Amino acid sequence: MSAHKYELMFIADPELDERGLKKLTDQYLEIVTNEGGSVENIDIWGRRKLAYEIAGKTEGNYVVVNYTCEPATSAELDRVLNLNESVIRTKILRKDVK
Repeated sequence: MSAHKYELMFIADPELDERGLKKLTDQYLEIVTNEGGSVENIDIWGRRKLAYEIAGKTEGNYVVVNYTCEPATSAELDRVLNLNESVIRTKILRKDVK
């Protein structure tokens, strides 16, 4: 298997402060780096209004991350993010598909 480029966007609880959001992001990106992948870019957009209410929330902290890893590692990242109650929504896109 070969590594692929991915873009992850997740929306975290709006109650998280900047430090908490960075800690949450770093904690999950360790899954990528521990499996030999690399993180190219982390873009913390901060608190934004949601397009529609999710789980009773109208705002969320947006984070966009570009990373490279094996498909199984990306699947595991998605799985553990969805288990965290502080993460409202996730979306992972594969970037190197032509």
